[in-house]
Amino acid sequence: MLIVADYGQLELRLLAHMADCKSMLAAFREGGCFHSRTAVGMFDYVKDAVERGEVLLEWDFSKGQPTAPLVKDKFGAERRKAKTLNFSIAYGKTPHGLSKDWGVSVKEAEALLAAWYADRPEVKIWQQRVIKEAKRTGATRTLCGRYRKLNDINSASMGSRSHNERAAINTPIQGGAADIVMLAMNKINASPKLKKLGFVLILQIHDEVILEGPEAHVKEALAEVRRCMEQPWDGSGIGLTGLRVTLDVDAKYAKTWYGAK
Repeated sequence: MLIVADYGQLELRLLAHMADCKSMLAAFREGGCFHSRTAVGMFDYVKDAVERGEVLLEWDFSKGQPTAPLVKDKFGAERRKAKTLNFSIAYGKTPHGLSKDWGVSVKEAEALLAAWYADRPEVKIWQQRVIKEAKRTGATRTLCGRYRKLNDINSASMGSRSHNERAAINTPIQGGAADIVMLAMNKINASPKLKKLGFVLILQIHDEVILEGPEAHVKEALAEVRRCMEQPWDGSGIGLTGLRVTLDVDAKYAKTWYGAK
């Protein structure tokens, strides 16, 4: 049997942690659709519709059909823009790039970016601080302290300088996600319980791991894999003791990889 487990919105959770962003941390604590919550924070009319009960942020379908339309259905375009921004911010996307993606003017893209940052001012402060430190040291660091040199961060060329500035804020996020996944892999690989149950780590794809072992022990092994991934740092000796936000892990088992997706 295969166990297939991956992280949910890992990079966004790390951004929330590193920036200590109050609204992002609250959204992850409250659960539900993160991108819908972003849309509520960005667009006042979406927020008003939720507060009036005209739309719902989420719904437990075990209770039947929702009593009102969901944000993702009623305000799909706003949610898609919020989702794009959630991931674009981490990569330092510019208003010009966003205007191309959405087919809108640069001015409209700037207004949407401003709305995103207005709900999450700590992210802008964190980005400015990271870029300032990178200009001072010529490097940026991941969550666990790995360095990436940025030789052109102070270049006279605006293109080179901008590229390095984006790398300065992206590396802690993407590199931090890689740190977490590597810690989790080490913990899974070293787990005496998984060894005893006969499960072996056979593959890693981005923020996903795949293990193989006997069907008779798969439920017990799945619980151990989830534990290792949710708390990958304890006992690692690297000084990372936890995050401001929980790590969400989606873990399933099946006979095939396709069956677990």
